[in-house]
Amino acid sequence: MKSEIISFLIKNRINKINWSLNNPLDSQTLILNYLIKKGKSTKFGSDHKFNKINNHKSFKYNVPVRTYEEFYIYIEKCLANEKDIIWPGYIKWFAKSSGTTDAKSKYVPISKEFLYDGYINAGKDMLSIYENNFSDKSIYKGKGLMLGGSLSNKKKYLIGDVSAILLNEFPAWVNYHRIPSLDTALLENWETKLNKIIEESIDQNITNITGVPSWMLILLNKILEKSGAKTIIEIWPNLEVYFHGGINFSPYKKSFNNIIGKDINYLEGYNASEGFFALQDKKKSLGLSLMLNNGIFYEFIPMQEYKKNNLDAITLKDVKLDQKYAMVISTTAGLWRYIIGDVIEFTSIYPFRIKIVGRTKSFINTFGEELVIENTENAICNASEKHNCKVKDYTVGPIFINKNSGGHEWLIEFEKKPKNFNAFMNDLDKFLKQNNSDYEAKRFNNLVIQTPKLTLIEKNEFYNWLQKNNRLGGQYKIPRLSNDRKIINEILCK
Repeated sequence: MKSEIISFLIKNRINKINWSLNNPLDSQTLILNYLIKKGKSTKFGSDHKFNKINNHKSFKYNVPVRTYEEFYIYIEKCLANEKDIIWPGYIKWFAKSSGTTDAKSKYVPISKEFLYDGYINAGKDMLSIYENNFSDKSIYKGKGLMLGGSLSNKKKYLIGDVSAILLNEFPAWVNYHRIPSLDTALLENWETKLNKIIEESIDQNITNITGVPSWMLILLNKILEKSGAKTIIEIWPNLEVYFHGGINFSPYKKSFNNIIGKDINYLEGYNASEGFFALQDKKKSLGLSLMLNNGIFYEFIPMQEYKKNNLDAITLKDVKLDQKYAMVISTTAGLWRYIIGDVIEFTSIYPFRIKIVGRTKSFINTFGEELVIENTENAICNASEKHNCKVKDYTVGPIFINKNSGGHEWLIEFEKKPKNFNAFMNDLDKFLKQNNSDYEAKRFNNLVIQTPKLTLIEKNEFYNWLQKNNRLGGQYKIPRLSNDRKIINEILCK
């Protein structure tokens, strides 16, 4: 009976979701007005004359676009437990994020309001969309396995992965339907945590799983090892959906299909330490539906302008298809006109759907090639399909020959190796040329960029690097693209 009540309440959230989708500009205007109203009582609001802001034009005029480093002067005050700095009251949680291009930790503020509006309510929306659009069953008749990070207590506030913060603050009805136990979920030692999760979950009726694909695969493989089963469905016959996000799922989907042993639903979310931004609302969709009513006001900087350091941002009203944008957010956590570092494209307008195509910093442009993650992910998928192999993880960095000529070194760990490595790399190179005209031009006759070099990474080498850098679990992942050799040299122990 309890599960039926929860299912009913969750399903009915679809009306609220549909209103914001059908009235996107009105929804965003309401959020901006609310943000400005609340921000007036803060130090940030005082510093930026919020009392004179009454529309988006004056908002842009008074508040500059900032990166994390530029915004840190305010975050630092929050970390010092000062009140009313970026949002009314104290900031009680900070999501610790290493980012994907830098080893330096970032501490992303999370207010109480944003914890619920920006994360927990977004999670409810995800469940509502799933129950309305993907399934005629109730996943609440079983348990959900959630794989998250760890927390550390700093007396005045908590710091950790946003997944761990959520696990610690979930309402009682969520915890009733979730495993592992909170003590296990928040363990810092990743290997100990995995073993405890297996103990607590292996005999349960698991209907849904949630977590970053790379880490979820590790867990599922360990469960198979422990149980002796050939597929996950032998252990959890009622498993029907995997909620995932954090990284591109395409390179992992075949591995999940094989290890699970039957077709299940996959529901993708676009979430980060800074918020939950978009959700898959259709089974076959070219993009994720932008979430417009969960405490986030969105702006977008065309990438051609961003590269010129022109940070004039536009709103949803002026975005266009097939253009790359750096995404800028203002939130009820007190992030104001904050560049999150992701590059997106709109796949649909009215309704607004987006896809992630790269990072503002995660790209290779050592020789003018402007290679972004979208290029490498597509090339990996195409080359793997052609050669019947599976790439588990990879990272790419430059090879410096001289200031005008060099190449790219690919560190790749294969789950299933190609029969011919040279042929695989030749095709990978070919697909990169097809995906990126700048790369193609620089590769012409090897004049600027030489043939890419493959370095095979043995099992657990990437894992060991993450472990050495305290990046196991949670949202941490192997950085894909770098403009220097720091990460490559660390992994190769040079």
